[in-house]
Amino acid sequence: MSTRRTLLQTLAAAALAAAGTLAVAQPAPVTLLNVSYDPTRELYVEFNAAFAKHWKAKTGQDVTIKQSHGGSGKQARSIIDGLDADVATLALAGDTDALHTNGQWIPKDWQKRLPHNSSPYTSTIVLVTRAGNPKNIKDWDDLIRPDVKVITPNPKTSGGARWNYLAAWEFAKRKYGGDARAKEFVAKLYNNVPVLDTGARGSTITFSQRNQGDVLIAWENEAYLLEKEFGSKVDFVYPSLSILAEPAVTVVDKNVDKKGTRAVAQAYLEYLYSDEGQDIAGKNFYRPISPKAQAKYAKQLPKLNLFKIDEAFGGWDNATKVHFADGGSFDQIYTKK
Repeated sequence: MSTRRTLLQTLAAAALAAAGTLAVAQPAPVTLLNVSYDPTRELYVEFNAAFAKHWKAKTGQDVTIKQSHGGSGKQARSIIDGLDADVATLALAGDTDALHTNGQWIPKDWQKRLPHNSSPYTSTIVLVTRAGNPKNIKDWDDLIRPDVKVITPNPKTSGGARWNYLAAWEFAKRKYGGDARAKEFVAKLYNNVPVLDTGARGSTITFSQRNQGDVLIAWENEAYLLEKEFGSKVDFVYPSLSILAEPAVTVVDKNVDKKGTRAVAQAYLEYLYSDEGQDIAGKNFYRPISPKAQAKYAKQLPKLNLFKIDEAFGGWDNATKVHFADGGSFDQIYTKK
């Protein structure tokens, strides 16, 4: 009996020790905050669930990802002002650069830390019309007609709006010759804008739910989402020339180091480049960068005549100074209304 009792006690102690070891080995749950721009809500709802499943299987750790959305420039300022973002997935590299310039939340060379200049997917700008295209909108020059009302957000607060603005500017510069003519063209376009929302999603709501405007200048993925939700009410057209939009992503170094979340935040962004991440991007109407996903979504996302901001405007630093800084070209044309 004594031997049996001793054996049982030994087994029980071993079981308790094993349970204790497992309890110690089980990593504590972690929460990330992804601060993003307006139209990525649906993309990251799906991606977050996929990453959480992947991370749990790989590490045994539960991860919850919270989302924050708004105009890209406004979101960047929120991080600078103290919003505790682990990752920033903003609409343009210029907004992300501000995180370095204003407080060194990230290093200057942040864009070199992930492939493709830290842009795991791209997009472009299209023109969304009412069903049947009653105003016969075919290209950018239709947007300056006196009978057309245009919906686009404010480029002072929205990254998407800056892509819109620059796409229209470059079209006019090439068609009519020179920056002076382009400035006149964009001034006429904004004279047709009845309301400037702070972000791209706000403009989408203004157009689709409040029924304002004849044409919405929008992200390509927003156009597809509108078609999916309001198929009988909207159409969209690709203009003859548009811009290659390259939304960029980064870990927010100051915050992840303070919170101890760098490893999972880095893995989260890297997973955007995985086969599953790229497939989710394509499924949500973003343009993936992997050849495999590009081939899968080629019919949905056709090849277009796109220009890059570096070649047309000398990069985001220069574009921001010339067009969007206080007193820049946008202020000059919009305050004349």
